[in-house]
Amino acid sequence: MYKVVVVTDKDRATGFRLAGAEVLEAGTSEEAKKVIPGLLYRDDIGIVVVNEEYMLSLDEKMMDRIEKMHRPLIIPLPSKSKEIDRRTYIERLLRKAIGYNIVLKR
Repeated sequence: MYKVVVVTDKDRATGFRLAGAEVLEAGTSEEAKKVIPGLLYRDDIGIVVVNEEYMLSLDEKMMDRIEKMHRPLIIPLPSKSKEIDRRTYIERLLRKAIGYNIVLKR
């Protein structure tokens, strides 16, 4: 059975630990850049959850590698500092997952 690993800041780490996930704390984007590549090739990991701002700091070569991988699945965790439109965020995730733009209506 595959594990869930979360790369996040100190504020969010406790909640994920309580949920049973393995958590790697990264205080900055630079720390996360050092941790993430090593997680991509571990056989025991199925899902890696990463703070969205950490994902945005990765270089283009690493992002291409992540997009082509089937496992582990990399899930960005929305930033807590900016206000996001939930509908737009879900539409973006769906477009990335299935390759089509689906518009959600109320």
